[in-house]
Amino acid sequence: MAEHKRKIRLGAFLFGVGHHSAAWRAPDVDPKAGQRIGFYQELAQIAEAAAFDTVFFADNVAMHGAPGQWGGAPPVYFFEPTTLLASLAAVTKRIGLIATVSASYTPPYQTARLFASLDHLSGGRAGWNLVTSGSDGEAANFGLKTQRRHADRYRLAGEYVDLVRKLWDSWDDDAFRFDQNSGVAFDGSKVRLVDHDGEHFSVRGPLQISRPVQGHPVIVQAGSSDDGQRLAAHSAEVVFTAQPSLASAQSFYRGLKQQVLAAGRNPDHVLIMPGIQPFVAETRAEAEDKYARLQDLVDPRAGLGMLAAFSGIDASQLDLDGPLPNLPETEGWKSRRQLFVDVAQEQHWTVRQLIAFISAARGHAVVVGTPADVADHLEAWHSQEAADGFNIMPPTLPAGLTDFTRLVVPELRRRGLFREHYEAETLRGNLGLSRPVPHSWTPASFPSFPQTDQVAAQ
Repeated sequence: MAEHKRKIRLGAFLFGVGHHSAAWRAPDVDPKAGQRIGFYQELAQIAEAAAFDTVFFADNVAMHGAPGQWGGAPPVYFFEPTTLLASLAAVTKRIGLIATVSASYTPPYQTARLFASLDHLSGGRAGWNLVTSGSDGEAANFGLKTQRRHADRYRLAGEYVDLVRKLWDSWDDDAFRFDQNSGVAFDGSKVRLVDHDGEHFSVRGPLQISRPVQGHPVIVQAGSSDDGQRLAAHSAEVVFTAQPSLASAQSFYRGLKQQVLAAGRNPDHVLIMPGIQPFVAETRAEAEDKYARLQDLVDPRAGLGMLAAFSGIDASQLDLDGPLPNLPETEGWKSRRQLFVDVAQEQHWTVRQLIAFISAARGHAVVVGTPADVADHLEAWHSQEAADGFNIMPPTLPAGLTDFTRLVVPELRRRGLFREHYEAETLRGNLGLSRPVPHSWTPASFPSFPQTDQVAAQ
């Protein structure tokens, strides 16, 4: 294949002890490692040594499925991700740090403060993965009987992300003076109230920390439904998506880029990064054996539990050897439910075959082969308008990540598709994204924050 000047972006999607649902049962995996901070520090350093753009942590705020299903695959979200990333910032220097925080259950002021703090602590490497959550179980943990309607969650998220950006912009870059001689800590004319009074939120502001190093931490979005794509087109700078085939990835990529353009934004400033689960070895037979051995460990309960979580149904009564029945519409994960329906129908799969597919990578593409095979796959998607980069989803950890960095990264570099070293110190710089200037909010919307003698003296 031809060499491309445009480089592939790579994120390390770290998920428990591996993305495969049977990872914790693999003989070479320590199933308790996901509860130790040193494990994640080691993984982040492996990814940084290979010059990955980011490490990324998903999150949810509930145990999914019925209690009777909880004995299968262990819960993977042991740690709150922004806390975890703050610890990783201390042992890394260049790699981006992306955490998921839901707009449905975290106050926007708190989110703005968390990521501004993380951006300062990391020297400008923070990214926020904006999600809206997708289950009644999560709603029940925050005093609600059911989750909000899908469209309502995304309308709320649109106001939420705009408000968070206003809070990041409530201080000018040069507002803090810390002039010890004059006793002036900051210029009161360069900090503003937000005074936001919208449909869902009322926030006075300003934020109580200086403007983030990157201006705004990088905004990431991971919803692929129609509502999710509309939010991404208006707000996201990186989009994570599950696409099982080149054709589906191309359709998503081209459609979203068109929406970004229609929203008045530059499509090159929104990077689309599908998830890829690689099983890679020196020979194709070895790679296929790795995949087969993990698939043999799959507990059907785990697959049914994931199907239930993403589709909102009670999957325990399904006939494993029958076809997938019609799934009702859901107010939860609409795009993933539709992905499962589409792939089951296209492949004429039984429920057992579908949950085997789900158990590996939850609907993301799985690539099995040699370093050249995996690089061919990435290059084809990258060169044929299907991806700007990829979220690498190691099936087991740490082996799946070290296999990729040891075998595939050198092959990508040989083809001129991936960097040899970092180009910048910030996440924005390494992703090729510009640093936003403070928004020129009107004085009526952002009245000047008065500087008192008491504040100045502090």
